[in-house]
Amino acid sequence: MTVTATAYNSIVAQTDSTPHIGACNVPIVSRKAIAVSRDLFEMGLNCGTKVKVHGVGEFVVLDRMHERWERRIDIHRGKRVRKAVAWGERKVRVSW
Repeated sequence: MTVTATAYNSIVAQTDSTPHIGACNVPIVSRKAIAVSRDLFEMGLNCGTKVKVHGVGEFVVLDRMHERWERRIDIHRGKRVRKAVAWGERKVRVSW
């Protein structure tokens, strides 16, 4: 499946008051984590699902995105804001 991929960081300005805990209620720090849009969550990309982002690597779903997004993943980049900004927005192929 082809989706739009962006990147995010564990900082309050981009998440909520607990930036190191994902919507799956587990710590996302030091893990190759992604957040997924709710439509993908309903398609089976649930908490703990391993996802291959072709050409990038393997990640685990540990977070969900705001309901306004569809067919989208957000790759966790820790506190490295420059890396997230440099990633930008890309189309990627995912499988699980």
